Amino acid sequence: MASLGHVAIGLAVGRGQGKSRDSRSSWILMAFYSLLALLPDVDVIAFRLGVPYEAPFGHRGAFHSLTFAACVGALVGTVSALRRKPWLSYAPLAGIVVASHGLLDAMTDGGLGVAFFWPLTNRRYFLPWTPIPVAPIGRSMFSGYGLSIALTELWMFSPLLFYALYPRRASAINSAPD
Repeated sequence: MASLGHVAIGLAVGRGQGKSRDSRSSWILMAFYSLLALLPDVDVIAFRLGVPYEAPFGHRGAFHSLTFAACVGALVGTVSALRRKPWLSYAPLAGIVVASHGLLDAMTDGGLGVAFFWPLTNRRYFLPWTPIPVAPIGRSMFSGYGLSIALTELWMFSPLLFYALYPRRASAINSAPD
């Protein structure tokens, strides 16, 4: 994926969780969940380290697994609890957002699939429906083909982006005359 879909998920979840009208806290949540949605792609570093794509720590391997998503959710929950934040709302959402990365990647039409069940198995899976075109990795993303993939994702995820980025109306309390 070109990552626009991952970012759209993070933005939408952050927007949905941002209950206050304070736009600063909403944007912080949207940025936080967008970074979590992109986190599994930290495994592209493996290419530089000579780790083969199909290895457990190769691309779409361990970092795309449900185990990794659960661990990130637990970590976010722990940090939230230590900071006296509502950990019960942050932890599951963080895990779901990270897990969404693997689910979206399993909906692409290329690559080797996603190791959902690592460390139990390194078997890679695709979902039965693969409507998302696979994006090139690295500098190739800036090619004409990469741009076409990005535009396709922009179109596919536009409802989530619209929801996340559409300006909120001022509350009736804030706009009432004195």
